[in-house]
Amino acid sequence: MAIRFYVAHGASGSAASMAGHVRGLVRRGVDARAIDLPVKQAEAAVPAFRSIVPDGPTARGAGGTPIAVGGQSYGGRVASLAAALPETAYAALVLFSYPLHPPGSPAKTDERTSHWPMISCPVLLLSGERDPFARLDLLRARIPLLGNAELVTYPGLGHTLRPVLEDALDRAAAFLLSHA
Repeated sequence: MAIRFYVAHGASGSAASMAGHVRGLVRRGVDARAIDLPVKQAEAAVPAFRSIVPDGPTARGAGGTPIAVGGQSYGGRVASLAAALPETAYAALVLFSYPLHPPGSPAKTDERTSHWPMISCPVLLLSGERDPFARLDLLRARIPLLGNAELVTYPGLGHTLRPVLEDALDRAAAFLLSHA
């Protein structure tokens, strides 16, 4: 496979809860693997993430395979924090339902995107337009902080992409394979 993608779960999930993402991406030609993270403050989970995912100067797996990262909600936030570190060199970052702010607390948006300008790899964000964790106007306003980003939104959806998972995985696979 042309690229290896490590995907992390949301705060209420585990690697097992990402099985549908993994199976779907593998069917589309992506070497996808779900990882378990300790659920605590996202910044505190970055060392656990980095202990699992190769992130050196070339961020390549066995045989020189490019490494991409991402996750659902909390897992995506942890992956984005790892991708913002100067010593990481991921091929791409995919964020499923990025938690821009806690529900009802849009003031946390700046805090949760302060690291975005340090992310140097291409980023794909997939988000429901009614996500209580990511007001769409705030999300769109923050996209320019990422140097190379694409935002795909789904009308009527909240903090889950399950109803459109096949489309989200089609888009994620095409994005990942284009950055292999």
